[in-house]
Amino acid sequence: MLKKMLDQFQNYLSSKGLRMTGQRELIARTFFENQRHMSTEELHHRVQKISSQVGYATVYRTLKLLSDAGLAAGRSFGDGFTRYEPDNQIEHHDHLICTRCGAIIEFENDRIESLQKSVAGQYRFEVTHHVMELYGICSKCRS
Repeated sequence: MLKKMLDQFQNYLSSKGLRMTGQRELIARTFFENQRHMSTEELHHRVQKISSQVGYATVYRTLKLLSDAGLAAGRSFGDGFTRYEPDNQIEHHDHLICTRCGAIIEFENDRIESLQKSVAGQYRFEVTHHVMELYGICSKCRS
């Protein structure tokens, strides 16, 4: 999967007349390998552990390129930060967000998806996409 994502990124860059630099590849690889929601700051921190030569602006611009390529999706969870996740999800998923520690839990539920389709049908509404975010306190913070 990682190779496929990097190849797609390479193809996107080529289509825009850009090249896959070593720094872009390192950022993309780190992003795809972590498979979690990361802010630009978090990704920069992880990349810096591998190469201190990579600047924040390069991480920011690379995330923008990944988003433009359809390989990363930015999500805002109400705390003032945009977090990115790989947009290679075959299945749609929703999020539980802890308002204390910021933990983000992904989940899928066929009954919820079915209910959403039913409600949309009731109103003769064609859903093109949706986002479900449930906010609360995770089990660790409640302990």
